[in-house]
Amino acid sequence: MKVVQEAESIKIENFFEGDDTLQLILEQHLQGPFLEYAKRELSVFGELCANAIDERAKHTDREGEPRLIRYDKFGEEVSDVWVNEGYKKTVQETYDTGIVGYVHKEIPELGHKGNYTYSFAQGYLLSHAEPGFYCPVTLSMATAYLLDHYADEQVKNLFLGKVCSTGEVPLYEGATFLTERQGGSDVGANVVKAVKDGDQYRLYGEKYFASNAGMAGVAMVLARIEGAQEGSRGLTLFAVPWRQEDGKLNGLRIRRLKDKLGVRAVPSGEVEFHGALAYTIGDPSKGLYYMMEALNLSRICNAVASIGIMRRALLESIAYATRRNAFGKPLTDYPMVQDTLGKMAARLHVEVATVFDFIQLYERVTEGTASERETILNRLFIALIKKETAEQAIHFAHEAIEMHGGNGFIEDFVTPRLLRDAQVLTVWEGTANILGLELIRLVNKFEAHKLFIEEMRNRLVVVNDCEMKKALSGELNKLSTDLQAFAGYDNDLQTFESKGLMERMAHLYESVIALEWAKKHGGKFDKLAEIYMEDTWSLRKVGDDMKTVAYFELII
Repeated sequence: MKVVQEAESIKIENFFEGDDTLQLILEQHLQGPFLEYAKRELSVFGELCANAIDERAKHTDREGEPRLIRYDKFGEEVSDVWVNEGYKKTVQETYDTGIVGYVHKEIPELGHKGNYTYSFAQGYLLSHAEPGFYCPVTLSMATAYLLDHYADEQVKNLFLGKVCSTGEVPLYEGATFLTERQGGSDVGANVVKAVKDGDQYRLYGEKYFASNAGMAGVAMVLARIEGAQEGSRGLTLFAVPWRQEDGKLNGLRIRRLKDKLGVRAVPSGEVEFHGALAYTIGDPSKGLYYMMEALNLSRICNAVASIGIMRRALLESIAYATRRNAFGKPLTDYPMVQDTLGKMAARLHVEVATVFDFIQLYERVTEGTASERETILNRLFIALIKKETAEQAIHFAHEAIEMHGGNGFIEDFVTPRLLRDAQVLTVWEGTANILGLELIRLVNKFEAHKLFIEEMRNRLVVVNDCEMKKALSGELNKLSTDLQAFAGYDNDLQTFESKGLMERMAHLYESVIALEWAKKHGGKFDKLAEIYMEDTWSLRKVGDDMKTVAYFELII
């Protein structure tokens, strides 16, 4: 990593430089001028995130979080959200990179569109510094996806260009409003209603947890048209502008902003609809289907934010342990510290590689070139790795705090914010329980467990024979047997067993990725695979942890 020694600390100067895993991912999946463009721009953005954006994030978290301005000086309802000037600068600088826009329009320098691989690489760097702001970016990505894929030309012309702005037109950030007080994750219980008004609709009701409230130029909202059937099948997707053409509120009101544990950069509020003008998106009977497609994109962003927090936690841990002396020598001279950092490095590498592995499958799904089998695996991989990375983000933040000792608990350091911001990632876009239900649905409806085992066997065949492959083959056989039994359980038993199986499936998928990287790149990636495998599958015997110590200088 690129660092500078300051008087009182070691400062990380660039989040992109020194990230060998990410750079090899880019070299594998981007070509020619696009690769060179991406590396140059990511280096610039990595430096920006490590410096100005990180400083602004600290200010927003501690002193400058969003505030609701309910009324103006004349007593008129404005439901405006105040954000500090630094946050506004981060908004402008980040969207101008094309993190949202270049997925849907040409990069001028290249003459063709970017892709999700590049966008998620940007999001990964941003999440080192400000995972809270990556939430509005995620919502804007989801909004752009829905508009681009399902809206008619009239609605696209109204909103898509602004949501994809890179500075040439006024920016419309996006939002997706699903949650209602009586339903939560049970979206089928939603009661916000849509009343016909000429060619469009007017919305009435409330959304209870609406992120990016007051900042979004347009929100994607699920509502039930009068007379539509009950349950999730009766929901329609609407595009709802926050303001009318004259600048006045579009029949919207923010009741209050949520006082959240973390990710304080994003204003999350309770939003009321009082006849808000709304434009139908696509087939009125497919609203939930459309939103679930956007949810899959948001779950990938959630995983990207998680690995960003994980790497920041590791970088801060290495920087602190390098500087800090205890009992006459640096912390990094102690085998127990080397072991902790080595295991973190191994798991981070494998999870970053795994996230960008299934992103390649997601690229094919969004392009419309994926087979039915690939589409099912895409949904399964997203659910597995969203859950795993979110849980690991919390674990990494905890390890970073412990590495810092008492300082890790002090707000002068970034570690408390990492933990607070990481915690929400297990909740956003589906808790572990909701993701467990996704596994059950995919197994019962599509026999996804069979596709998963087949995919893992096929990928494992090409890996060089080694002790790690033999061990993983044994775990694959056990998992295959258990998944087959799981498919025959009744619903209650499936619900009980789903989360444990998801963890084993995620670890097996990640292990296959680790061995593939070891075969292809060797060197430190071979060592990282070995550490990951032994730590994950409890293959070590007493004394084996010293392997991590022996590899320490190679892998850190």
